[in-house]
Amino acid sequence: MQLRYNFRLYPTAGQRAALARAFGCARVVYNDGLCVRREAHERGLPYVSDGELSRRVITEAKKTPQRVWLGEVSAVVLQQALADLNAAYRNFFASLTGRRTGPKIAEPRFKSRKDARQSIRFTRNARFTVTAGGRLRLPKIGDVPVRWSRSLPSEPSSVTVVMDAAGRYFASFVVEVGDEPLPEAVAEVGIDLGLTHFAVLSDGRKIANPRWLRRAERRLRKAQRALARTAKGSNNRTKAAAKVARAHARVADARRDFAHQLSTRLIRDNQAVYVEDLCVSGLARTRLAKSVHDAGWAQFTAMLAYKAARHGRHVGRVGRFEPTSQTCSTCKVKDGPKPLHVRAWTCPVCGTRHDRDVNAAKNILAAGRADRLNACGGAVRPAA
Repeated sequence: MQLRYNFRLYPTAGQRAALARAFGCARVVYNDGLCVRREAHERGLPYVSDGELSRRVITEAKKTPQRVWLGEVSAVVLQQALADLNAAYRNFFASLTGRRTGPKIAEPRFKSRKDARQSIRFTRNARFTVTAGGRLRLPKIGDVPVRWSRSLPSEPSSVTVVMDAAGRYFASFVVEVGDEPLPEAVAEVGIDLGLTHFAVLSDGRKIANPRWLRRAERRLRKAQRALARTAKGSNNRTKAAAKVARAHARVADARRDFAHQLSTRLIRDNQAVYVEDLCVSGLARTRLAKSVHDAGWAQFTAMLAYKAARHGRHVGRVGRFEPTSQTCSTCKVKDGPKPLHVRAWTCPVCGTRHDRDVNAAKNILAAGRADRLNACGGAVRPAA
């Protein structure tokens, strides 16, 4: 399977200027290609093919005085910018015809130099290398210092250089990694995701919700106020905007690190992990939107899925309409819906006292096991 390994870059002033030039050239080629296809559509002309588009906006454009500076960057960067445009159009058409599932994808839009994220991509054709001194050698940019947190497991097929809104530079390597199966484990766990506690496990453990955004709101509010007081177009406004971006980046980094640590621990200790298939996009349209986004459930479940696939574990999803909070995990009697302020209840049939979240996690574990056994041909009928 393919994974991305991200490392922080520390380019010099000259290398930052060269990267800015490459970002600009890639953005111009992307916008020129989008303009050519939109004009052809408006005039009723046939769809411009990928090869014809490359000839117009790269090969022929370099010969004109207006675009002669495109030759100052690697040709692979320009070709990859057009490859991104072609992929965007393919996804757009697949979404229109119904071949692509999920929410509808809009038509590609023009890129701006004011976008928060700028990126360029180098493939093996560009002959990028990692030097013996641990620097990343990029064509027409130079040897960029890298902070290596780990070694690459294999030869990378491509590297994407990204500048985020906080002005930080990252190198994202795409590498092919083999499966690393972990020793067989006996334990299985069901997880009930929530806001009071980030996760409640079927064995009774409760993982506190860090609430990274809520904890940083005071600092963010102060930085946003300072940004609002600056004049548009001034250098002070640029500095204040960077300060706001750095504050948000710290929150995102902390949330991502928390999700990585928790997902790794759960995959290492359990043979199977079952979670509820929540509609995060729907919950994000309610009055709890900020708290839902701050929790990062979708990011966490995605990490569980790819780590389980790599380490030989199983991750199952239980339907969101399963009445996990209404069913007694002991006698399986459905007691009906309960308001959110009811955090504990007693089963009227067997008299068991339940913690609402722990009971839901136990039901998620039972439902996940039933689906897994059913898929494998096992008996799933509950005992009398």
